Amino acid sequence: MKFPVIFLAIGVASTACLAQSDYLAHGSPVVPAKVDPAVKQALVPIQPAHIEQTIKALVGFGTRSTLSSMETDLPSGQGINAAADWVESQFKKISKQCGECLEVKRDTFTADPASSAGQWAGRIPKPTQISNIYAVLRGTDPIQSKRMVLVTGHYDSRNSDILDDHGAAPGANDDASGVAVSLECARALSKLRFPASIVFVAVAGEEQGLVGSAHLAKLAREQAWELEAVLNNDIVGGNTTPGDTLQLKDRVRVFSEGVPFTATPEEERRIRALGEENDSASRELARAVAETGRTYFAAGQGHGFRAFLVSRPDRYLRGGDHSSFNREGIAAVRLTEWREDYDHQHHDVVVPPAGSADPILGDLIQFVDFNYVAEVAKLNAATLATLASAPGQPIHLKIDSERLENTTTLYWEGPAGGGVAHYEVLWRETTAPDWQFMQDVDTPEAGVVSVTLPISKDNVIFGVRSVDAAGHRGLVAVP
Repeated sequence: MKFPVIFLAIGVASTACLAQSDYLAHGSPVVPAKVDPAVKQALVPIQPAHIEQTIKALVGFGTRSTLSSMETDLPSGQGINAAADWVESQFKKISKQCGECLEVKRDTFTADPASSAGQWAGRIPKPTQISNIYAVLRGTDPIQSKRMVLVTGHYDSRNSDILDDHGAAPGANDDASGVAVSLECARALSKLRFPASIVFVAVAGEEQGLVGSAHLAKLAREQAWELEAVLNNDIVGGNTTPGDTLQLKDRVRVFSEGVPFTATPEEERRIRALGEENDSASRELARAVAETGRTYFAAGQGHGFRAFLVSRPDRYLRGGDHSSFNREGIAAVRLTEWREDYDHQHHDVVVPPAGSADPILGDLIQFVDFNYVAEVAKLNAATLATLASAPGQPIHLKIDSERLENTTTLYWEGPAGGGVAHYEVLWRETTAPDWQFMQDVDTPEAGVVSVTLPISKDNVIFGVRSVDAAGHRGLVAVP
């Protein structure tokens, strides 16, 4: 009875070895990129103490309910308008420290339920003022500066009643933690300059139905921002509920959509035909986050913090601001702690009497791990810096499928703005979650780049990315 099992095991192993031998004959295993010393040094000032100061300040506004923006009877210094003023002041302070290197903007608009076509489902009962606060670190390259990467968190909060615009809603984890990440990225990266531009954002109206991020995403599309990547940090506080032994502090989940929300029926047919359900722009962004983690936070370097990729748009029954960008056809992912405690989200604050077995309810700062948030902020900052340093994606990437053959020929053109030292052609088996093998391809002086590999396109997924002279890798394009 044991012989068939042994025979099958040997057969599978032999097949894998042969396949790997075939791939290694024409490429090499994908390895982490080189560490950029300037980026590594820029991450050092991201400290738990700064995170704690930010979250304490935001919790101190009592409520950050989006609806509180219309109330005039709140105590002085309370409510979401006061929080917006504070966030804006922090971006301006950072800008002053770097010689006014940031363009700080406050985009205020009115969300009118009469014109929302029911999309807010009673979460905004009357016309309500909403402000998005953001700061732009413009790129240094005249052409590449048009490219943008963006990091965001939402500064509004809520308690059990989504319409309660006065009651305590500390929102320490959801999502003062995400705003702290955005501010820390601005502090760290404003000390450097990049060819492309970086946008640091804090949006409102998330709890009312992603209203602020939807407005910003549409603004980006209408103003033709060349927005390549959005990192949405929502609930990244590393919940510290006593007794929770299943929380993992060495990773952050990264959610990404598979088939793009904006895919046309024809595009969906092509995706299914080519087996590219796992190769949307958002999936490639998620892989870039994970690769950045392997470069800057590998266990051998004394860190061991990593991105844990989840191949779905978001958690069950929940949503996030990255979805607003996905709906506009923009690559966006969500970063969230490993294990959430729902007693500390969307709840009124309830502290049981001493000796009670009942849990403490409410999104309180005592359940946030500032060290964990700092690690998430470093991962975000390193990813933003890498993508803003790297050249843009190859364009017009195609795979020759006109003939039946066991080789693969790829064609593409260089990105606008240049800056490419070489390209990396990547491939992986169709069942593999991440890129496995690569081959360097020199940059021609001009014109179309082409490469032919004796590897069957029927067996693998191919991709191509641009790399600059310092080794910064751009986002992968898939033919």
